[in-house]
Amino acid sequence: MDHTAIRWATVDAAISQGAEAAFSFLERLVATPSTVGRELAAQRLVADELHGLGFEVSELSVPAQTAAHSPGGVAALSYAGRPDILGRINPGRSPSLLLNGHIDVVPADAGMWTSDPFRPVRAGGWLAGRGAGDMKGGFAMALLATSALRRAAPEALSGELSFLSVIEEECTGNGTLAACQAGVLADAVVLPEPTDLGLMLGGVGVVWAEIEITGRPAHAEAADRAVNPVHHVPAILRALAGLEDELNKPGADPPFSLLARPYNVNVGTITAGDWPSSVPARATLGVRAGYPRDLTPDEALARIRAAVLAAAAGDPWLADHPPVIRPTGFRAEGYLIDDDHPLVSALAAAHVAAHGGVMPRRFVLGSTTDARYYLNQFGVPAVAYGPRARNIHAIDEAVELASIVSGARTMARFIAGFFASGGGPHD
Repeated sequence: MDHTAIRWATVDAAISQGAEAAFSFLERLVATPSTVGRELAAQRLVADELHGLGFEVSELSVPAQTAAHSPGGVAALSYAGRPDILGRINPGRSPSLLLNGHIDVVPADAGMWTSDPFRPVRAGGWLAGRGAGDMKGGFAMALLATSALRRAAPEALSGELSFLSVIEEECTGNGTLAACQAGVLADAVVLPEPTDLGLMLGGVGVVWAEIEITGRPAHAEAADRAVNPVHHVPAILRALAGLEDELNKPGADPPFSLLARPYNVNVGTITAGDWPSSVPARATLGVRAGYPRDLTPDEALARIRAAVLAAAAGDPWLADHPPVIRPTGFRAEGYLIDDDHPLVSALAAAHVAAHGGVMPRRFVLGSTTDARYYLNQFGVPAVAYGPRARNIHAIDEAVELASIVSGARTMARFIAGFFASGGGPHD
């Protein structure tokens, strides 16, 4: 059908009428913790919602071999009982469009939040709770758009529309990779990540590593004759800071040169010991390193290893007891879609139509999304577009409710236009 024949005022009214139901779904989703290893209850909520919207719903397992080598991430847990959820409308029809969202959220330090991080709270036009912004608000936005089209313009959904809810986007990406390897692909992919209603076109490479420093344990009474590995942590921190400076030298990757510091090397965890009156046997640092697209994950890990071992060589204890560096989690490649790609242009046009002629921002970030697999391994165009969020991965994370509604208006226009154009560019 000609998507210009759709009465968009009617669709927009359906979006407004369905907004409260979408917010309620989001509240239930936020109230169901889905940190890594605990995703199943939230996935069942998503499956029920998809079924209610007319999707054919199925579960997809994540095979253990997905984590065997890069670009798959190093798995920390078994994948038994932790499926992806796939919903499909008009399976097998052409063109095909896939919406990809991740159900997993990062942990929350409840003692530092204003309220329980898994008790959604609405205030001032925002809904707060862990995962509300990253990225359960995107689920609400995408499904609100789909619901409105089914009610107000069902003829617009003429091709295959799929919604994929994946696990482990926050640590490995293996949920999406497994689905891709199982053939869950499409002519184009949109990820409703929190982009402030802009178009996120690319991300840096990201690897995780664990750095273990061993010491000589003892009772605290003998600490002066023992070797406390914690005392050697500053040398490793200095080495990682130096590596970050090297990675961020100007001109490393021009599309990312507008970012002040695209390649952050972050020490996210430090653990040591089990008793105040004991000298610990080891100290372990959990590291996340961003890196330019011209490096592979293995090369990035090698850069970490070289920096740490070079620092260790200058320390008498570490020279004889070198730290052990192990890959953990992400082995993610950097990625980028051209800013004039037809998918980007189509989404931008839909945003302009839904927002009174305002052009959305196009940008890249010093982070990653599962879009990398579609672009790098499977040759499928993919871009992120989603609602406005604040404090993601931080205290009092929240999503702006109005942006879920306005983003749904964009998504409805994009979906209709995508199918009307046969999956190609459209006005």
